[in-house]
Amino acid sequence: MEKKLLLGDEAIALGAIHAGLSGVYAYPGTPSTEITEFIQTNPLAKERGIHSHWSTNEKTAMEAALGMSYAGKRALVCMKHVGMNVCADAFINSAITGVNGGLIVLAADDPSMHSSQNEQDSRHYAIAAKVPMLEPSDSAEAYAFAKSAFELSEKYDTPVLLRMCTRIAHSQCVVDVGEREEAPLKDYVKQPSKYIMMPGYAKQRHPVVEERTEKLRALAEDCMYNRIEMAENREIGIITSGCGYLYVKEVFGDSVSVLKIGMPNPLPEKMIRDFAAKVKKLYVIEELDPVIENHVKALGIEVVGKELFSAIGEFSQKTIRDAFLREGVKIEGVPEAQGAAPAVPGRPPMMCSGCPHRGMYYTLVKNKITVIGDIGCYTLGAVAPLNALDSTLCMGASVSGIHGFNAARGAETEKRTVAVIGDSTFMHSGMTGLVNIAYNATNSTVIILDNSITGMTGHQQNPTTGYNIKGDPAAKVDLEALCRALGINRVRVVDPYDLKACEEAVLEELAAEEPSVIISRRPCVLLKYVKPKTPLRVDPDKCRGCRKCMKMGCPSISFKEGKARIDRTLCIGCGVCEQLCAFGAIGGKAE
Repeated sequence: MEKKLLLGDEAIALGAIHAGLSGVYAYPGTPSTEITEFIQTNPLAKERGIHSHWSTNEKTAMEAALGMSYAGKRALVCMKHVGMNVCADAFINSAITGVNGGLIVLAADDPSMHSSQNEQDSRHYAIAAKVPMLEPSDSAEAYAFAKSAFELSEKYDTPVLLRMCTRIAHSQCVVDVGEREEAPLKDYVKQPSKYIMMPGYAKQRHPVVEERTEKLRALAEDCMYNRIEMAENREIGIITSGCGYLYVKEVFGDSVSVLKIGMPNPLPEKMIRDFAAKVKKLYVIEELDPVIENHVKALGIEVVGKELFSAIGEFSQKTIRDAFLREGVKIEGVPEAQGAAPAVPGRPPMMCSGCPHRGMYYTLVKNKITVIGDIGCYTLGAVAPLNALDSTLCMGASVSGIHGFNAARGAETEKRTVAVIGDSTFMHSGMTGLVNIAYNATNSTVIILDNSITGMTGHQQNPTTGYNIKGDPAAKVDLEALCRALGINRVRVVDPYDLKACEEAVLEELAAEEPSVIISRRPCVLLKYVKPKTPLRVDPDKCRGCRKCMKMGCPSISFKEGKARIDRTLCIGCGVCEQLCAFGAIGGKAE
């Protein structure tokens, strides 16, 4: 065994590689992205020819991984928690067909919504699909659980849902790692009654699912995932899982009895009854929804849970400590300030200096256009001073949403409303919405913000970039041709650094009596091949202090002593602010 310091995501990836993984499929989404990236760059994965792919969305990723499993090889599909909503159709039905080669579905939850639009609890998907779920509490368990999950999958003929969360995914600990064990290719046998989900066959599979669930319930009573840690003091007993276990140990050490749940579905019954019988007062500490708590209460056991520990956001050592102090529980050896964040100035997120989306957003705001937004780095157009967006829901919702919005209000909004969506998001789930617009003929204008990369999650390639996950040349989707093929006749491309062209394009397409697409195209300024131009400067003698340049929200521009200033360390010379200044105060070279 070798010791390695690994992030939770890296431990999942390495555990899967060592378990005989043959392929990983994913759509990038924080906090799961690093799993696929680790596998792609891992020397052993390259040596063994492990397939790694960025898929167009989570549904295609799930289905590709399931196809590999049906063919007899072990596969992993990774996504953030909201990706489960996208792949739900395939995921739920895969629980009925079962697997051939082992299949892990990894869902990375994001309590407190560090980079997400909700904090849904993925445990509900395991319950709904009736599949086993594993939940590690640190990188060491992440490695071990990933390895064992493939064995669990193949033994019980089921996909295994592996739940991570932001803190576990992005924290490190020392992991004892072994060597790769090759998983032999399983025979593929045509089995219509197993793999064809038509009513006659599906009816035969449902009893199989229920029988499997009973076997998994028996496993939950005695397995490596769940364990009891009894203390001498039996006054308090705590049932917990995931991050909660670590916080409990940091607050109490070994002074309280703990039932650690590493398999939150199906949950044990006898183990919980036996543990509850040994302690005076029972608590459940779990982030987000009361899944374990409801199970305990259903067993008729009195327990303290969400009335003390919130269902909102993530926990910390401090939240656990403070909750027990309110209960009158004496806690020794934990400083009062532990877990408290230092007081620091607020630093709201914003688009980068020279971000190509800024020019288009400025144009929309200037013309008082209603903007139906979407998911990506361009969602930052919603914040001050632009405040450009009116709504943002989920991947692809802008394109579908503007159709209904305009259908409801007709000509009143058709000439004053646009949808904005990124290039990667458009490939993910915007295309069907555009087909719907073309097919059902609303005069809707869609703006594709094409920055030539998947930006928000760290510059992953997508089908519009012309490169695959390895950086090798790949088929490149022509967005203009695609939009025309989907039924849109009016398609035009504009440079968002050219404010005049942006305004002309927006006003002309909104005036048209048919659906239209504007592709706002310029690469993300953070891409390595994008070379910044000479930074601009402000001539203080010409600056009138009108603050018009401040309306874009560019972090390079500040206002001091009644004059605008440009930070040359941030400015990339895009020239957008120069076009705004009516007095010619911006331009030239920085001093």
